[in-house]
Amino acid sequence: MAPTHVLRCCQRGLAWIPVIFIAMVVCWSYYAYVVELCIFTITSIGKQVAYLILFHLSFIMFVWSYWKTIFTRPNNPSKEFCLPKAEKEHYEKEERPESQQEILWRAATNLPIYTRTGAGAIRYCDRCQVIKPDRCHHCSACDMCVLKMDHHCPWVNNCVGFSNYKFFILFLAYSLLYCLFIAATVLQYFIKFWTNDLQETHSHAKFHVLFLFFVAAMFCISILSLFSYHLWLVGKNRSTIEAFRAPVFRTGSDKNGFSLGFRKNIAQVFGDQKKYWLLPVFTSQGDGVTFPTRLVNIDVEQPTATLHPDHSKSEVTVSPLSESQNRLLSNEQLTKSMGDHVVHNPGKSASNDTTTLSMESES
Repeated sequence: MAPTHVLRCCQRGLAWIPVIFIAMVVCWSYYAYVVELCIFTITSIGKQVAYLILFHLSFIMFVWSYWKTIFTRPNNPSKEFCLPKAEKEHYEKEERPESQQEILWRAATNLPIYTRTGAGAIRYCDRCQVIKPDRCHHCSACDMCVLKMDHHCPWVNNCVGFSNYKFFILFLAYSLLYCLFIAATVLQYFIKFWTNDLQETHSHAKFHVLFLFFVAAMFCISILSLFSYHLWLVGKNRSTIEAFRAPVFRTGSDKNGFSLGFRKNIAQVFGDQKKYWLLPVFTSQGDGVTFPTRLVNIDVEQPTATLHPDHSKSEVTVSPLSESQNRLLSNEQLTKSMGDHVVHNPGKSASNDTTTLSMESES
């Protein structure tokens, strides 16, 4: 037990190395820009003041969002997703997967769960011993199930999920703005130093300014690609995991199963009040457990409309609405409309079935 405990402590300590590295680079960039550039290199007082004000605004927002991303604890599934004690003991004693699934199906009857495994089974975490809510995944680095898990980021030593995804997006945005501002304002002095037009400046200032431009440009390029990718994910209402492996619903996998349209997808992460969008304060919608879905899949196995020659009884098929006409249903509405269909018919979705109306003639 002792060696395992020591190894785990060492792993936790080593996991902070990327964060410490970023912190050291940020501290050095602050010194290089404020002291070496603004104080020792720039001679215009007005330009010094303007540069320092704008620099500190971007610096504060960057550090604030980075701090929130690191130290916001990921949310875990609530106790309602844990198996009752009797069911848990029964589950652990069972050796047949079919019997274990029956136990999970009974336990998940009243839970707002609409996604399945690739084989159509209930998603259950043996490590955490909980039924996984929709979009929840187990993080091996954090050793816990994380609600709406996106990925584990070593640069923040934290799992990015429902509780801090907005902070992570803002961290990327403000770090990109921070690097762009530094690169843009340092460029002219970088050129002057490179062409030896500022010989009277201290040699150490020349080194800091040259290196500062290279570092800012390098980070700017790398962050830009990552930030663009996550903006695309937000617009599609997907996590990184869902982008690589589409969530599986009762009707099969659907990569757009949680997409509500561009505006509503943005609001899912940033909230309804736009005045808080740029601030690293939590405004994401929902509780991380239930998510609104849309009805886009049509059951191709459902028979088409048929008209019987018997005039005493005819059947008319009502086709599902098109994707543009589908109404967005909340989980409460889905639960009310589907009821026990979720448990007893996991392979089909009530939302996607073709409805048949029987009409009796008056004659």
